[in-house]
Amino acid sequence: MSVTTAYFEAADGIRLAWREMGEGRPVVLLHGYFSEADTNWIKYGHARLLADAGFRVIMPDLRAHGLSGKPHDPVHYPSDILADDQFALIDYLGLTDFDLGGYSLGGRTVARMLARGCHPRRAVISGMGLEGLSDTGRRARHFRHVLENLGKHERGSPAFMAEAFLKTTGGDPVALLRILDTFVDTPLDVIAGFDLPVAVVCGEDDDDNGSAQALADTLPRGQLFHVPGNHMSAVVKPELGRAIRDFLLEDF
Repeated sequence: MSVTTAYFEAADGIRLAWREMGEGRPVVLLHGYFSEADTNWIKYGHARLLADAGFRVIMPDLRAHGLSGKPHDPVHYPSDILADDQFALIDYLGLTDFDLGGYSLGGRTVARMLARGCHPRRAVISGMGLEGLSDTGRRARHFRHVLENLGKHERGSPAFMAEAFLKTTGGDPVALLRILDTFVDTPLDVIAGFDLPVAVVCGEDDDDNGSAQALADTLPRGQLFHVPGNHMSAVVKPELGRAIRDFLLEDF
C-alpha cells in the first residue's frame, strides 16, 4: 500500500506537508516533538495497520518538523499555531466526519484542538499524561535545555537521548526552539469537558508527561490503554497501533 505526500499553505504562507495512506474513514494522526509522520506512524507499521482496517490515514508533518516549513522568524510561532495549522488542514481537505489522534506533542495538540471546539467522532491522546496538558512548562524547560546545550549532555541522560533522537530525524534546533514558545496550557476543567470517547494510550513505563491514569480519570469518557515501553520506545511497539485501531473500531 503506497504512501502519498502532499502540501498546502498555512495562513502565514508556510508550506506544510502531510502523508496519506489508505481509503475509508479519515483519521488525522499528529506526531511527537523532534519526530515527523514517517518516523511516528509509517516506519513501525501503525499507519498500515489502520489503513488495512479501513481508514484513510492522514499524517501531517507539524510546522518545524519533517517536510514542512521550518521558519526561524518568531512571527511564525504564535501561541497555539500547531492547532491552527491542523484546523487549516482539516478545512483544506474538507473533512467533516473524522477521528483525531496524536502522540506526545501531537497528543497535546489534539487537546488544544478539542479545547477550541474541534469535533472529531473519537480522539486518541497518546504518550501523554494530565500534567503534560495542564502544565506544559516543565516539558518545555526540559527541551529548551536539550536544544540550548547540544553536544554537552551526559551520555545516557534523558537530554542526551533526546539529542540522539533529534540527530536521527535531522531536526532544525532553531525552529524547534520556537515551537516551545507556542505551548498553551489546557485547564483541568476544560479537559474534564471533553465529552467524547478519548483513548489515552501510553507506555507502561512512561511518565514523562505526568500520569496517563490521571488523564483518563479526568476525561468523562476516557479509556486507558497501556502498551509496552517508555516514552521513547512505546512508539515503536506494534501494540501502540493495535490499541489505536481497536479503539477506533470499538462499538460505543
